[in-house]
Amino acid sequence: QVQLLESGGGLVQAGGSLRLFCAASGRTFYSYAMCWFRQVVGKEREFVAAIGWSGGSTYYADSVKGRFTISRDNAKNTVSLQMNSLKPEDTAVYYCAAKYTIVVPTTKGGYDYWGQGTHVTVCS
Repeated sequence: QVQLLESGGGLVQAGGSLRLFCAASGRTFYSYAMCWFRQVVGKEREFVAAIGWSGGSTYYADSVKGRFTISRDNAKNTVSLQMNSLKPEDTAVYYCAAKYTIVVPTTKGGYDYWGQGTHVTVCS
């Protein structure tokens, strides 16, 4: 069982930056693939970025590639999402997710554990 808690969301102007954090419980955090999704009211939850257990494999949605960076610290049981050059269309609730797996899923159905989400609002 893994519990996830996101933080770091907020209000930022377009072009600005935010860093989201996800703190995970559990002794075997290093065995989990981790992912960030986001969701706007009325739309499907969409994949943003994912990272493998060692941090050596990362995956990004085309819409955030080059602007967002996912990373993890297995010693601290945390995963972060550095978001730069933010756009109004990045406004959403951002969710952290975990899966006990070597293969990194990039669909929401591939993840077993979810946080409560953190709000990100980008104003123009």
